[in-house]
Amino acid sequence: MSITDTDPLKDGKVEGGVIPTSLRSADAMQPRPVLWLISAVAVSLSLFQMYTAGIQPLGLFYQRPTHLAFVLVLAFLIFPVFGQTRPRGVLGWIIDAGFVTAGFLSGFYIIWNLDAIIARAGWWTQTDIIMGIVCTVAVLEASRRAVGLGMTIIGAIAILYALAGARGALPGLGEWMPGVLSHRGANTDRLVGQLYLGQEGIFGLPLGVAATFVFMFVLFGAFLEKTGAGKFFIDLAFAATGRKPGGPAKASVIASAGMGSISGSAIANVVTTGSFTIPLMKRLGYKPKQAGGIEAAASTGGQITPPLMGAGAFLISEYTQVPYIEIVMVSIFPAILYLGTVYLFVHLVAMKQGMRGMSPAELPIVRQVLKAGWQFIVPLLLLVWLLVNNISPMRVGFWAIIAVIGVAGLRGLWVLYADGPITGARLRDSLMRGLRMIYESLELGARNAVAVSIACAVAGIIVGVVGLTGLGLKFSSMMIALSGGNIVIALGLVLIASLILGLGLPVTASYIVLIVLVGPALHNEFGIPLLIAHLVVFWYSQDSNVTPPIALAGFAGAAVAGAKPMETSVQAWKFAKGLYLIPLFMVFNPEIIYGGPLPIVLWTGFTAMLGLVAFASVIEGWLFGPMDPVSRVVAIPAVAALFWPDLTVEVAGAAVLVAILGLNWMRARQQARAT
Repeated sequence: MSITDTDPLKDGKVEGGVIPTSLRSADAMQPRPVLWLISAVAVSLSLFQMYTAGIQPLGLFYQRPTHLAFVLVLAFLIFPVFGQTRPRGVLGWIIDAGFVTAGFLSGFYIIWNLDAIIARAGWWTQTDIIMGIVCTVAVLEASRRAVGLGMTIIGAIAILYALAGARGALPGLGEWMPGVLSHRGANTDRLVGQLYLGQEGIFGLPLGVAATFVFMFVLFGAFLEKTGAGKFFIDLAFAATGRKPGGPAKASVIASAGMGSISGSAIANVVTTGSFTIPLMKRLGYKPKQAGGIEAAASTGGQITPPLMGAGAFLISEYTQVPYIEIVMVSIFPAILYLGTVYLFVHLVAMKQGMRGMSPAELPIVRQVLKAGWQFIVPLLLLVWLLVNNISPMRVGFWAIIAVIGVAGLRGLWVLYADGPITGARLRDSLMRGLRMIYESLELGARNAVAVSIACAVAGIIVGVVGLTGLGLKFSSMMIALSGGNIVIALGLVLIASLILGLGLPVTASYIVLIVLVGPALHNEFGIPLLIAHLVVFWYSQDSNVTPPIALAGFAGAAVAGAKPMETSVQAWKFAKGLYLIPLFMVFNPEIIYGGPLPIVLWTGFTAMLGLVAFASVIEGWLFGPMDPVSRVVAIPAVAALFWPDLTVEVAGAAVLVAILGLNWMRARQQARAT
């Protein structure tokens, strides 16, 4: 049997709760001709991306504007101006038709007039300025619809900040600026030239990454999803861990890591994987808030798990100029540490509450799962092999998609042959099913990429303003002043900033904004290696998924589990503690990322695992058995000692922790013998 053979989702409901409207399809209120148009635009975008990735690459000012034009048109078609639950009406159609036109012109105006724009660089025409304003407004409105009001507000504030100043278009607003944030200001022409007519604004690096690497991997994930990879990963995870205490929760950790490499979205992980794992966790004895929190923490782990890392690996590679494959390789062990910590929390909760695993009759068999889904492993192996051979990630995504289509086709032919004689009618039906799968995958991939592409476009606005006003240098000065040069306080400030930004920005945009503002200070002023500084900011940008008061993945988990959102978010925050500790370990033990002499690398890996095990045990009050209060108190400074950049202190902390954990093991064994 297969876990996914039973569908907990019926009539929009799940066991114990209802999926919120924001997570349902936006197509329910759309007329059929509009759905056809959306489908045609989405498939056209995917085919364009496939062509430029695998056949004929295009230049920067052809690829990015075309991508943005497609994405804006899709956004305005998918998300009506007055919301997804209300009919557009005449007024809505008029407004949306205007924005669809604006989105189309925003990208293709650049393409049609590229040579002339380059020739008059700096001497913009009135039409250039008007189109720049139209594009900026269109991007902000698309952000409001597809990403959220918070990001739109932040983008608008950035524009107002650029215009404020003695020489700016809004000199009066500049008088309200604190001294450290004041600047001379920019006029409209200069700002539009920065944001629309150059390569440091809307069409800058964030959108460039979204329009190339990220889109291809999102499309690759859509093909895997449509061919059944999600079911394969979930079944495989249950087959591996289902019999163990708290089996569904442990399967959630493994399946979410696999799904995270496909979807690139923590919320999508929670809703897809959690719809199966959360009801099973509740059935075994996990409280609803625990089940939702476990799924949210595990799904967040999918965002830091290679190869996709929620688009983070591509962005880090572009910003640091470190090859993508190296980003993937150095991220494997930290991702294992995080997922291992969540797995340990799950195990400790199960042991404390005396839970058992699922019966073998309820679980799929590994051999049968692999027999049914071996084809999903082939494209992943090809993807890794191509990356190791330094093939461009965009080209790798192209060939991985071709591989998915190829193995799915071979699998379909084999099933066709095994079911009986091959006739023309059966072959035709099988071919039509395959073509329908390809068409639906192309459409799904484009739809899934809309939000991240628009978020990157708005992030480009913010990055352009930072470059125009020198805001990054001002933030560096503020960080040094507030932290007093203390690196721990500085990292704490970054964590607070990431949480505040996470209230209004998606993870990818939060990382881009943070790294532009605080990255130079972490690297230049506090001496943190460049790659580690980026990884720290990227990891901290994930905390908005699981940290109250706005924990998006936690809220999604609460909806599926039928629990209170805030209680579920607190549980997710507890289970995701590795999200805060592992970046600290990277800073004070850079060998975990950069490597070094083998003894030091082994010691660093050992202390990292020891510290995380001890920390989880202290929080839960349990490891092999109950932990006494004295041991829990003593373990806290010992864990802190492992982060101290001094070998003597690290050894002392490790010795204390080994002694405490060893004592807990001995007491648990004695108690087991006595009972």
